[in-house]
Amino acid sequence: MSKSTFFMPGENLMGAGCLADAVAIVQRKGFRRALIVTDTPLVRLGIVARVVSLLDAAGIASCVFDGTHPNPTTANVRDGLALLRAQDSDVVISLGGGSPHDCAKGIALCATNGGDIADYEGVDRSAKPQLPLVAINTTAGTASEMTRFCIITDEVRHIKMAIVDRHTTSILSVNDPELMAGMPKGLTAATGIDALTHAVEAYVSTAATPITDACALKAIELIASHLRRAVADGDDMHARGQMAYAQFLAGMAFNNASLGYVHAMAHQLGGYYDLPHGVCNAVLLPHVQAFNAPSVAPRLAEVARALGVDTAEMDVHAAAQAAIAAIRQLSADVDIPPTLSALGARHEDIPTLAANALKDACGLTNPRRAKQSELEEIFAAAM
Repeated sequence: MSKSTFFMPGENLMGAGCLADAVAIVQRKGFRRALIVTDTPLVRLGIVARVVSLLDAAGIASCVFDGTHPNPTTANVRDGLALLRAQDSDVVISLGGGSPHDCAKGIALCATNGGDIADYEGVDRSAKPQLPLVAINTTAGTASEMTRFCIITDEVRHIKMAIVDRHTTSILSVNDPELMAGMPKGLTAATGIDALTHAVEAYVSTAATPITDACALKAIELIASHLRRAVADGDDMHARGQMAYAQFLAGMAFNNASLGYVHAMAHQLGGYYDLPHGVCNAVLLPHVQAFNAPSVAPRLAEVARALGVDTAEMDVHAAAQAAIAAIRQLSADVDIPPTLSALGARHEDIPTLAANALKDACGLTNPRRAKQSELEEIFAAAM
């Protein structure tokens, strides 16, 4: 039995109405001045005002940093950190999807460790725990509310930096599906396939364990059963709730088994073109798994079964191809764009994207190792 470590927050709230419970926990922990890290759409939707009101009622002062970009940048982190220091905040509350969560992690990490967030690119580069972070989720996809991953765009280099650090784990994660009801169809679809990507990449990972396998397969089952409904009817609280569980389970899986070439490649697209991460993952997922299939056909056969495919009359190789086909069909059913070129990616940029993806993949756990030329072929196939 090889050694492994399992990371996740110490407290995690799930279910409709748990936002109020989260504020009560923040109050019990003795925090008095919160920096809320969010984005402008959530301000417009009134969700930020709702959280501020609950904090006020609990005697907790708050200020709001709503400057998080969809792909949060080093400048976002610096601006939020300046506000935190000006307000002398003792807790950070991230409110939103992956972007506010990652931005908040960067702010909280720099608040206690000093320097610039770029100083912490890589694995476990910080010396101290971040300022306490409470992560309130409003999407069902990234699982950033409970992971040790923090992805920040370096505007100078036009790349996404991966900060993987045990000190970026929140002290409390909150998944209240009532906060997810306002998600547009496109965002629901993109974040849902993002969660599927996390689960599949964790399941075929070379660092997978029985614990991460169980989490990944259950996440895939839930996504296959509930994503289409959550996209079709955003007010379906059962579907929303099951997707919240699915993305959390997928987060438990990849937070510990890590990820593969889908993410290494999607990070380059996001950093280079400022494209939405979940959509990039969705387009790339079947192409990367087609590359992986010769090495992990039995595992992809299990993915097919989790997706609801009847594989009884198939050998493992046919079942692996059926998994890839089922992934494509699910993406099509929720109107994910079929190609990277439809998102604005350009063929002439492929060598640069592939070279950067290969560097980004050094610490990842893809089951089949690739050369730059092979990553270029995958990018080209996805165009």
